[in-house]
Amino acid sequence: MEKSKEWPLWEVFIRSKQGLNHKHVGSLRASDATMAIKNARDVYTRRSEGISIWVVPSNNITASDPNNEDSLFEPAQSKVYRHPTFYDVPDGISHM
Repeated sequence: MEKSKEWPLWEVFIRSKQGLNHKHVGSLRASDATMAIKNARDVYTRRSEGISIWVVPSNNITASDPNNEDSLFEPAQSKVYRHPTFYDVPDGISHM
């Protein structure tokens, strides 16, 4: 049995200069994490808009099934105390 010669798929997340969190921007193939970071920099930050790059092997991501949306997210609707309307944000807090 011949082993696949295709490089692994990596998911790329970039934190912009104005952002507080990383956002998924796309995918790419690379032989290892170092190459994935370098390729992500070249492909997704051409205009120096990013300050941080995360790369994650796609096969390490586990996602919920969109068909299970009702059973997965419905319980949160019945717990009103989890909604942010019950909490006061102190003055001076600009990012939360």
